[in-house]
Amino acid sequence: MNIGLIGSGGREHALCQKIYESKITNNIICFPGNAGTAQLAKNVEVDILDFKKLLKLIRKFRIELVIVGPEEPLVRGLVDFLHKNRIKVFGPNKFASKLEGSKAFMKKLCKQNNIPTAGFKVCTSKKQVYDFLNKNKFPVVIKADGLAAGKGVTICENKKQVLNISEEIFKGKFKSSKKIVLEEFLEGEEVSYFLVVDKNNFKFFGTAQDHKRVKEKDRGPNTGGMGAYSPAPLINKELEKKIIEKIVKPTLRALKKGNNPYKGFLYVGLMIKNKEPYLIEYNVRMGDPECQVILPRLKTDIVKIIKSCVQDNLKNIKIKWKKEKCMTIVLCSKGYPGYYKKGKLLENIKKIKLRKSDIVYHAGTKIINNQIYSNGGRVLNITSLGKSFLKVRKNIIRVLKNLNWKYGFYRKDIGWRAID
Repeated sequence: MNIGLIGSGGREHALCQKIYESKITNNIICFPGNAGTAQLAKNVEVDILDFKKLLKLIRKFRIELVIVGPEEPLVRGLVDFLHKNRIKVFGPNKFASKLEGSKAFMKKLCKQNNIPTAGFKVCTSKKQVYDFLNKNKFPVVIKADGLAAGKGVTICENKKQVLNISEEIFKGKFKSSKKIVLEEFLEGEEVSYFLVVDKNNFKFFGTAQDHKRVKEKDRGPNTGGMGAYSPAPLINKELEKKIIEKIVKPTLRALKKGNNPYKGFLYVGLMIKNKEPYLIEYNVRMGDPECQVILPRLKTDIVKIIKSCVQDNLKNIKIKWKKEKCMTIVLCSKGYPGYYKKGKLLENIKKIKLRKSDIVYHAGTKIINNQIYSNGGRVLNITSLGKSFLKVRKNIIRVLKNLNWKYGFYRKDIGWRAID
């Protein structure tokens, strides 16, 4: 089977690796891919938001199944476009993708279906912002309504901060929307719960916890994710039952009722407070870097899972997992999530000694004259499997020290909640 994989980050390298291991796979074409996927697949440079160009390439390479990695093509309706052109594709349609594409849509769906979430107000004017602030105490969470590449959420400690950030968003800081969602701040522990969903069923697809803040001890600005670990120790059978009954089922029912059943990976972002789950966000794809710690633990053939999902036949597949724990630490370009330089040589990457349990996933990398250079803020995901999170983390830091990349930095405390 010829498979097309859309995206260029660490998540796509992790997906590519698993697709490559499948007995069903013949060829993999990555649009556009990175230096890591180039070792497993054919990379084709293309703007993934140019659907007509993508379609031409899908036909040229005789691709039988398309797997969409990132959120933006999904939110913009790539699945609907490919369906119209009779291409088999894995991922939710444009309407269902609003779960991630619009925070306001997701919050309203919660309200209509009694799904536990933080108190909120959708605002398009300063007056509405003042109304919310008069009724709520600080801190307050401010979110850009549309996609913002992981940079649209701020926890605000005072009125001035809220007014400044809301003003920036109203003026169009993020192209995706000029609307904001203000939320009460929920105190608790964050956790990510994943599912694979077809028209009639869903199956568990792992748990993870990630670290969004750039600095150790979870300080500094939010990033796309500095590291993650799986499984999440926080989730037990009792909590899982609450997540399914109170959050997942009502959401999937509501979408199906509206004639837009969900299909694809579903990432349920949660805050756990007093043993109760609250929905923070939905993502309509695998997380990044959560995907890089969930997929190494997967025993079942991923292409079989995806094919059965596309055919609405998930109920007949059994998904099996390895018992080991997995962690990834993200190596970032200095300056990330602010200004950083691209095009820096990763001179030791071919020399580092990896154990059987270690994987280096490429995120922001590019091959130039057979050498690997940085091409993004998050450059590599150093990933490892083992019996304990402490041992796994020590091993990853050993690899990072051997890599000794002077243009980068990383957090040394990933997994602190599970280790300390």
